[in-house]
Amino acid sequence: MAQCDLYWRRTRRITLFLLMIWIGATFGLIWFARELNEFTLFGFPLGFYGAAQGVLLVYLGIIWLYNRWMRKLDAEFGVDSE
Repeated sequence: MAQCDLYWRRTRRITLFLLMIWIGATFGLIWFARELNEFTLFGFPLGFYGAAQGVLLVYLGIIWLYNRWMRKLDAEFGVDSE
């Protein structure tokens, strides 16, 4: 298998994995919002707090992981620009 094919296969695998985390965080919070609203955090229902703040932290984590993994992959295949 060519290096280019292996690189793009691993890139797609990373992207799909992180996309699944994104879908799970976004729609999982909506799916369980009623149950989460039974708990409060700083006076706000947990479902509201999770949607307003918690999911944003998950999104930042996804971006950080993507950056870290792709830098490592680029260095491994010699396509890094630095």
